[in-house]
Amino acid sequence: MFLKNAWYVAALAENVGRDLHAVKMLNEDIVLYRKSNGQIAALEDACPHRKLPLSMGRLKGDTVECGYHGLVFDCSGACVHSPGMARPSSAAVVRSYACVERYGFVWVWMGDAALADPANMVTVDHWGDPQWGMNRGDAMTVHCNYLYLTDNLLDPTHVSWVHQSSFGNADIVGVPLEIDMADHGVTVSRWMRNVEVAPFYAKFVRFEGRCDRKQQYEVRFPSQAIIRAIFKPAGQGSETAPFHDDVFLMDSYNFLTPVDDGTTRYFWFQMRNFSPDDEQVSSQFSADVRDAFAEDRAVLEAVQAGMAKSPSKLNLPLDAGPLRFRRKLQQFIDAEQTHQAVTPGSQATGVKGAEALL
Repeated sequence: MFLKNAWYVAALAENVGRDLHAVKMLNEDIVLYRKSNGQIAALEDACPHRKLPLSMGRLKGDTVECGYHGLVFDCSGACVHSPGMARPSSAAVVRSYACVERYGFVWVWMGDAALADPANMVTVDHWGDPQWGMNRGDAMTVHCNYLYLTDNLLDPTHVSWVHQSSFGNADIVGVPLEIDMADHGVTVSRWMRNVEVAPFYAKFVRFEGRCDRKQQYEVRFPSQAIIRAIFKPAGQGSETAPFHDDVFLMDSYNFLTPVDDGTTRYFWFQMRNFSPDDEQVSSQFSADVRDAFAEDRAVLEAVQAGMAKSPSKLNLPLDAGPLRFRRKLQQFIDAEQTHQAVTPGSQATGVKGAEALL
């Protein structure tokens, strides 16, 4: 089950043009296309007559012609032409979805379009800040349920085993976690003092020697994660301003879109407080991130297979954050299915009506 009244990333914006682009989200088939004015349209990808995917048809101006019998649908989902009929049948209609292009992605609201409000979308700090660099968005398909990914993104400890050559090292094993529950999601974090700089970051930090490091993993309902990495010279570990001149800051934005119960599309980009115009740094950063995420994918696809065969009943202390997230999300899903007013709220609160469910 999925939370429908929420924004999900459907595609990289660069992949949606003046053609018909098919995607599957939350077990629903959708066709995306860019209208002549540059805006994105999203329709149910099935002609109501014989359910041929509209993505197998043709884009004609800003309308879509079914490839089977020529019914034509506008971007609102209404049939505006039915060959051989003076007037299209009132049953000839497909669902249209609210959609927004932002941060290099196409976002689709999967629930009640009347509740879709772009003001409630995640805000990316430092977007457009000339002092901050960015490696452009990317995506991969992971053959596991999206909740295994949210579990993973609320578990900083896994880096010591899954990412030994990138994000993890022996110094950070066993450092305790702090868990913060909020209306909009769950944050798991820890400061690690006087440790080695992990291999991934050693290429980019601007100081020598050991460091104080913070891992901060925040996952917002239903499936958006912001991972913050802070590196300072050892003994300087604090979040109070001003930062050390050589502080390393990275905000990794991760957006998980369930395709179906066993498949997830994983979208991401990173913001960094250094080398804003250095394409070589961006390229290296992007390649290293993708390699690390591929390590996660291998593990999580094996977890999906193992749990499908024989579900585990064992939880560890490190699972506290993921379990809290799952419980709260399930409350939102249950409330939505019983028609309670649970919709994504402001950027600060994340989900309207969350207070009533705490």
